[in-house]
Parts: sequence; C-alpha cells; structure tokens
Amino acid sequence: MAVKERIFGTDATGRTAHLFTLTNRAGVSATFTDLGAAWVGMELPAEGGKTVDVILGYDDPAIYERNPGCLGAIVGRHANRIAGAGFTLDGRSCQLEKNQGENNLHSGPDGWWKRLFRAEVLEEENAVRFSIEEPDGAQGFPGALSFSVTYGLTEENAVEIHYAGTLTAGAAHTVFNPTNHAYFNLAGHDAGEIDAQEVWIHADYFTPTDAVSIPTGELREVAGTAFDFRQMKAIGRDIGTAEEQLLLGHGYDHNFVVKDYDGLVRLVAEAYDPASGRRLEVYTDRPGLQFYTANWLGESTPIGKEGAVYRKRGGYCFETQCFPDALHHPDWVQPVIPAGVTVRSTSIYRFGGFTEEEGTN
Repeated sequence: MAVKERIFGTDATGRTAHLFTLTNRAGVSATFTDLGAAWVGMELPAEGGKTVDVILGYDDPAIYERNPGCLGAIVGRHANRIAGAGFTLDGRSCQLEKNQGENNLHSGPDGWWKRLFRAEVLEEENAVRFSIEEPDGAQGFPGALSFSVTYGLTEENAVEIHYAGTLTAGAAHTVFNPTNHAYFNLAGHDAGEIDAQEVWIHADYFTPTDAVSIPTGELREVAGTAFDFRQMKAIGRDIGTAEEQLLLGHGYDHNFVVKDYDGLVRLVAEAYDPASGRRLEVYTDRPGLQFYTANWLGESTPIGKEGAVYRKRGGYCFETQCFPDALHHPDWVQPVIPAGVTVRSTSIYRFGGFTEEEGTN
C-alpha cells in the first residue's frame, strides 16, 4: 500500500494542483486531485498485465477548474437541485445563485469543484484528506462550515469516501449534503456507450420530477416502470422507452429511495459489465441515490484523458445523497446539521471481477 503525490499542473489562475495516487497490493490504484477534491482515475488490472481506467476525467487541471459536468468532483454544500434557488432555515431567508433556469444545481456556479482544497496524506491508512473552510454566506448558505473529505483505498479494492462537516459559527443550523460526482464506465473511461452494462438498485420507490428536474414530492413505486432495477438489468433495456419521466430527464437522472434506510452503511447499488466481467458495488448511509446516465455529455464536454471523446451515455453516476429539494419537503430526511457538532457520512465504491479470484467471489 502506498500514496504517491505529484504535481498535476497549474489551473487557469496559476494555482498549482497536485495528484495523489493510492495503490494496494493487488495493483489497483485510485487517483485524486486537490482541485475540486476530484476523483480523477481508477485503474483496475486487465488482461496481459495491463490496466483499465474506469473513471471519466481529464488530463488538464484547468479543465477541472470549470468542469462543466462535475466529473469526479466533490459537490457541496448541497448536491443536486433546490427549487427556486432559495429556502428558509431558522427564519433566515437564503437565496442561492440560479444556475439551472430558476433553480439551483449543485450549489451554484461557484462550486466546490473550483476550489483548491488543502491536502493531507494519510500513509498508514492509504488515504488522502482534502479540506476547506467556508465562510458564513458562501454560495448563499448560512453559517461558517469546516468540511473535509477523505478518500481511502482498501485491500478489498474499495474506495471509501468519508465526509465530515462542522458548522463553526454564524448560524444555528446549515445545509450539508455533499456527494461525489464520479462517472463510471466499467468497460473503460473511453469505451463509449454504457447501454449493455447492467445495474441493480436497492429501491422500491423513486422521486419523480417535473419538467425542470425538481421532485414533485411524490414517492412513486418502481414496479411496472422503466425505473425498476430491483433485478439486475441492462441500462439500455428501457432507457429509450416513451415513459414520461425518461423523456423529461433525457434518460435516467433520478433519485432512488434507499430501501430499509436506517442511517447505517448498506449495499444500495451494483453495476456489472458482461463483456469484461468487472463489477461495482455501492454502499452508503445516505437515504437517496441519484442514478444519472450522462445524458448531457456531448459536444460541449472537454476532451477527456488520453484524448478520449466523452459522448452522451458514455458513463453513469451513483450519487449518494439526501433527496434533491428535500429542504422544501419537511417529511423527507433533511440535509441540515446543527452548530458545533461534526456530522459524518460514508459512501463506498468496491470494484471486482477483474481477476479469476475476484470473479469467483
């Protein structure tokens, strides 16, 4: 197990960004950058002693600074959408930037993916921790927030993501709902369409949205719909059907309600690539999972690693979260934390199926 640090390059403002690569004894490696605390690469062993990278990303740090699709980035304070780009908390009216029509997406245009995080290498844990201090009112949110995200790579080929947030001053409560926005393609980051890859999601319900992707407040059963992933099925099997929710989202871009949610880390999703045998398991202690099939990658997406061209449905995201727009639905788990208490959350992405031994597990 080892952590290797090297200079990534400079961003558009001249700041020096670094890369941190974690490697385990199986030869699996995961790479992260302090620019946006982004997950840059995931190298898995392949045939002939080669490796394959299953995370979409970029070779140029200046692209991560703007990162239009939030590839691999940490998104916060609030991932996903907030209707009307505003909310009231403890009687305080908070207005955010409107960056998706009249609504707020991923906390607005001044996102955490543009920030250069402070990095700390944790050699004994085969991990790296990124942290930032957000002042009261940053992005429009109440209170000063101390935030960190720790990425660790285990000998079980799992990337463990530990989030921690502390409201330190300026308010009695603040919003806290971070996620990682990695795009996966188990055939390889540059392999193209993911329609043949299969997905299972531990959910009996999802949250349907309106025409601008804001949840309506309904919890709809997945049974009898294209959103039924309770049995492993190919992503492309139903994605092209004329179901209203798929037409509105241009594919899957919806929050699934984790079944039997109790605040503990549990298996919530799996992905499998029949062609290579590679698989991914997703664990989290969050109540929701946004399954997104890269419906908006395309001509405006910058050139990816090794000259890769990322197209629509060239990857998929499993974004662990509180439900989008939960601030306007008080009966849902609230993305709110109190002052003076460090609140923690964990999500785990475990990879397998890339060796004969793994394939038998």
